[in-house]
Amino acid sequence: MSENIKNDDLREEVDHEQAVPEEVTETPETEETLSEKSDLDLANERADAFENKYLRAHAEMQNIQRRASEERQSLQRYRSQDLAKKILPSLDNLERALAVEGLTEDVKKGLEMTRDSLVQALKEEGVEEVETDRFDPNFHMAVQTLSADDDHPADSISEVFQKGYKLHERLLRPAMVVVYN
Repeated sequence: MSENIKNDDLREEVDHEQAVPEEVTETPETEETLSEKSDLDLANERADAFENKYLRAHAEMQNIQRRASEERQSLQRYRSQDLAKKILPSLDNLERALAVEGLTEDVKKGLEMTRDSLVQALKEEGVEEVETDRFDPNFHMAVQTLSADDDHPADSISEVFQKGYKLHERLLRPAMVVVYN
């Protein structure tokens, strides 16, 4: 039994000796590791912040390029808008001239050819006449209203005073119409 006690005492001493060096070696390493980790953490945080700033700047540059591209496309698509607005009154005058009674066939033919070439040129640029089937306040301007009846339902167009035109989906000029209400 005394040997058992001695062995137990020896084990405790050995265990204690092993435990002490571990504690002693852990404490300096922990402080160094903590300072190293904090330096490493700081460096990682700074790297993350720089990466975040880079990604934001890159995304902003892509957005600027996308917006500039869309703006260029829009300018290209609607480049003839001002010219079309200036030509439309001339086209209206040709329509009025063709409606005059007593024109010779040669004059009428010349006016029709001029009108057709203007209409074709405008179509090639994307200018189209606004449809006048049903009244749409987005494309028509009601200059007069008439009472609706059985033959003429509400929101149907009776007469067109001036044709409306649009460039692609953008309205250049609304049609001036008489509408049943």
